[in-house]
Amino acid sequence: SYCKTKHARGKLSSYSEDAIVGRALQAAAEGASEVWLASEDTGAYGLDIGTNIANLLEKVADSLPPGMMLKLGMTNPPYMLAHIDAVAKILQRPNVFAFIHVPVQSGSDPVLKAMIREYSIADFSRLVDGLREKVPELLLATDVICGFPAESEEDHQGTLDLVKKYRFAVLNISQFYPRPGTAAARMKRLPTSLAKSRSTEVTALFDSYETNSHMLGREERVWFSDTEPKHGQTVGHTKGYVKVVVKQEDSLLGRSAIVRMRKATKWHLE
Repeated sequence: SYCKTKHARGKLSSYSEDAIVGRALQAAAEGASEVWLASEDTGAYGLDIGTNIANLLEKVADSLPPGMMLKLGMTNPPYMLAHIDAVAKILQRPNVFAFIHVPVQSGSDPVLKAMIREYSIADFSRLVDGLREKVPELLLATDVICGFPAESEEDHQGTLDLVKKYRFAVLNISQFYPRPGTAAARMKRLPTSLAKSRSTEVTALFDSYETNSHMLGREERVWFSDTEPKHGQTVGHTKGYVKVVVKQEDSLLGRSAIVRMRKATKWHLE
């Protein structure tokens, strides 16, 4: 009810599996070291052409040349729930990053209903728990919106409780903003100061924990793909998609190497 994307882009439609595999192989031939499958809702892939996201992931992963990694893009809970076991199996594969981005948006069922999100907190938990049980190193990213119209203090507490329960490694926090032409824009807004204070509280909770220290001292294979010139660092990710930085070495780009983890921060390993 709050999102303008559907207004701008219309209904989702799926490329064929062969077209996506072909594009992945083209990227490999052009020298890419990673393929990211991205859409507005990756879990909904194939509903319009008689297939599903699990089949696509398996075909793309099977097609990639040695050393090339696959990363799954953002997915909403409803369509992924039917494929927990199959997707978990694919995330366990050595050439697939153990990463998933599932925006929950709120820890309150009444707010999710007002958002027209088409799932409950129980659904979200079933998806996350099912994947984490089978893929313990899974890095879970999510989004929350603070100050949605009619969000009560109890609703807000539900969001805090969800963050405490799952200790998300990546949490994108935003304040509600009414997008013209959406149903939510016609709802009575909460005071801006309240939305701001709630987002500040969620941010403080997120900042209060870290999720990387358990990897200290470990040796992990890291796939390097980026440079941070400002800090003189080359950036990569582990199989579980934890960010790793090393002293800048451009020859590492597009390659993988074994790295011993000597320092853990909120945002990365060194």
